[in-house]
Amino acid sequence: MLLLSTCRTFCVRCNHLKPVLLHCHDEGGFFFPFFFRNDTHEPNLLVAREKHLRRHIDDRLNYEARPHVQTTAPWKAPIMWEGMFDVHFYDKLHIQLRSSVALTVFAVGRYLDVYCKNFLTSAEKHFMLGLPVTYYVFTDSPKQVPTIKLGPERSLKVIQVERYTRWQDISMMRMRMISEIIESEIAHSFTYVFCFDVDQVFKGRFGSEALGDSVALLHAHYYKKPSHMFTYDKNPKSQAFMATGDFYYHAAIFGGSWKNVKNLTDACYLSITQDKSNDVEALWHDESHLNKYFWLNKPSKLLSPEYCWDWQIADMSDIRLVRLEWAPKHYDTLRTE
Repeated sequence: MLLLSTCRTFCVRCNHLKPVLLHCHDEGGFFFPFFFRNDTHEPNLLVAREKHLRRHIDDRLNYEARPHVQTTAPWKAPIMWEGMFDVHFYDKLHIQLRSSVALTVFAVGRYLDVYCKNFLTSAEKHFMLGLPVTYYVFTDSPKQVPTIKLGPERSLKVIQVERYTRWQDISMMRMRMISEIIESEIAHSFTYVFCFDVDQVFKGRFGSEALGDSVALLHAHYYKKPSHMFTYDKNPKSQAFMATGDFYYHAAIFGGSWKNVKNLTDACYLSITQDKSNDVEALWHDESHLNKYFWLNKPSKLLSPEYCWDWQIADMSDIRLVRLEWAPKHYDTLRTE
């Protein structure tokens, strides 16, 4: 579909804005000036087109499709629930945008033996299908990482890490390790990064609709509770201290553009090291620091508990599709102090 319209655009020859008659091209429900078409070859215009698409990719969400749940944050960020989006629309646009995803996961100690294989094999069935994906598995036992069959444009890279004596230190130090791998590798090859806990199993589509500049997950155990029940760190001596907040976020999943994820991990690691220097440890370790970061730096997209569900929660009235489930926990045998 073509439209004719008059607008002001920047003229590279005149070096100023001037009114021009534009031929607009209809693409997936968005209207773009002629220079945003697929056959554009001017590098600067291609970059502008890509930024425009990414900025407006969520404009077609149907917020009224889920009237019984909260579908937007107070700052207008969408909360993604089943039924709000067209999966084919998202997949088509992200393929067109050449989006690619790095997934980081830590499998240290017995977590590698108990959870890693199920996590990776289920991810191959449900995570970002149709897009290039590389799994970055951080482990203290590289030779024990299971071999799994990978689809086209999917790869796996194993990164050896130190095994800390305390599981809390493993949990918190992952922020530094994620930042380092983003800087050394991911920033040069991938559009997005998603960071997961390994003790989870994909059960349904976890697709391109979840991609965004800065993505946080609503904690399944707290999304219906009043804010005074959120387990923020209430110790004023900690950098993670929060008196109040918008939501309680689950650190089992967070993501976004590589740049935003690096900003998050750098900020959390700095706060963690400051706490350590003051002999302080946040209540829920890296999750407490993550909640503080998202309080100060609002995420652009929130994932509903459908993206990470615990079957021990009795009330499933809001859950239409479980996309990722908590695996059974065996903390008494998996964790060491």
